[in-house]
Amino acid sequence: MEYFLIIISAIFVNNIVLAQFLGICPFLGVSNKLSTATGMSGAVCFVITLATLVTYLINKYLLLPFNLEFLQTIAFILVIAALVQMVEIVLKKISPSLYQALGIFLPLITTNCAVLGVAINVVTKEFTFGQAAHMLNLGESLVYAFATSLGYGLAMVIFAGIREHLSMNDVPKAFKGVPVALITVGILAMAFMGFSGMVK
Repeated sequence: MEYFLIIISAIFVNNIVLAQFLGICPFLGVSNKLSTATGMSGAVCFVITLATLVTYLINKYLLLPFNLEFLQTIAFILVIAALVQMVEIVLKKISPSLYQALGIFLPLITTNCAVLGVAINVVTKEFTFGQAAHMLNLGESLVYAFATSLGYGLAMVIFAGIREHLSMNDVPKAFKGVPVALITVGILAMAFMGFSGMVK
């Protein structure tokens, strides 16, 4: 039951983009086309899940035993940067067209605060399920990371679909581009607020 609550909470209730406002830069930058949004979502999903696994283990078995918690942010950023380089190399080999489409936004995953935010949330934040609050174990951490990245991908794909539809419509000149995108994100965030009563 706890895993189900983690998944629902991470995807809908506490959506990383629409509720916590993390990862906005690539969210707005890569969502012009559905294909690039889907590719970016997959890359972010992979990086967030793998980064959470590695950072959780580094924190538990290296930083905490040696009282080096103050190095968390630096260590986590280094891990994320290394993982993004790995994703970049793999994408260049497997799908050059997706690699070209993502362009500068692929290296920007390194500085995507959603990735770092999830890694830090997992090791520092207490999660409340039922009556008791507790830190997540490794299994719960991976489920939370994967569900959070799915929430990120869901929001990005929905937003990209809306933007593609808007590009074919007659939008007033003053609202074209970024203004209508920001208004759309605001409406999407309000729609996701409807899930807020599902999980505490």
